[in-house]
Amino acid sequence: MNKRSFLKSFGLAAASAPFLSFDIKNNKQTPTLFPKGIQKGDTVGIISPAAATANRMEFTYAKEAMEGLGLKVKLGENLKNRFGHLAGTDEERAADLNAMFADPEVKAVICIRGGSGAARILPMIDYDLVKNNPKPLLGYSDITALHCALQSQAGLITFHGPNGSGSWNSFNVRQFEKVFFNREKVSYVNEGSKGDELVQKSNRIQTLKGGTAEGKLLGGNLTVLAALSGTIYYPDFQNSILFIEDIGEDPYRIDRMMSTLQLNGTLSQIKGFVFGQCTDCDPGGGYGSLTVDQILDQYVLPLNIPAYSGAMIGHVPRQFILPVGAQVKLNADEGSLSLLESVFA
Repeated sequence: MNKRSFLKSFGLAAASAPFLSFDIKNNKQTPTLFPKGIQKGDTVGIISPAAATANRMEFTYAKEAMEGLGLKVKLGENLKNRFGHLAGTDEERAADLNAMFADPEVKAVICIRGGSGAARILPMIDYDLVKNNPKPLLGYSDITALHCALQSQAGLITFHGPNGSGSWNSFNVRQFEKVFFNREKVSYVNEGSKGDELVQKSNRIQTLKGGTAEGKLLGGNLTVLAALSGTIYYPDFQNSILFIEDIGEDPYRIDRMMSTLQLNGTLSQIKGFVFGQCTDCDPGGGYGSLTVDQILDQYVLPLNIPAYSGAMIGHVPRQFILPVGAQVKLNADEGSLSLLESVFA
């Protein structure tokens, strides 16, 4: 099949050919690529690689949040576009991402939101361009597709954390400053207090299996991760620390996706496991349901590796900014992840 026929089979015009002409690697481990650091006063680019933004004030919130962090802002050319539920066509959204990596003025790329659709642009990313211009990319939820692809195809360390229009509370701001401006070897430990309770209930961790482990930190949103299984964009999880989170999924769906990670060999390769928050994942009605706790016990405990749940990762206001692809140490008894290396070039 020639290139034109191949493009037509995906419903793409011949003009899309440059996006698909890059040499895409398989999902074997690639050398770690460290992004260049950023500092206050630098310019960051805001893009929307997934779903469209319905409320136009969200664009203002994202721009003002970055400026509040001491950064200048460049908006993606297609940031405010809409194509169905997507923030523009696949070509437009991929073009914005590639343009930000190509622009020497832009020092980091901020995703304004997740939603759905980031996986559609993975074949259109210029991975050679990324490797020649390594920059931090920040986002979470559906942005997991980008974290996985940039890791598997370029080896780039990216950052799982608040989207541009998300919550920029004091905790998230401190995380951003520690990670990006101070370039600290951060130790990620839940922040919580008892408040008016006799015992602490918020942000409590549960140790599933005690112990420590070291490895490459990989993962993200469980739904997106499982959907990439079997593709060239799925990372190599050999000797890794897997972290996952999700939102709005019935436990039977969590069970199905954990089954996918078991069947595709991911769970047998990892050295440690961290489960973040599963927001609105309570059992529904009908004939009954497994709980998320039961599902984790069934899939994780037999692995006999250090594991804990309840980390401040996911669809929650205060969340860690995790460097995907970095070497970390997991302590399941303490409920902590600690960086073992600098994550910037």
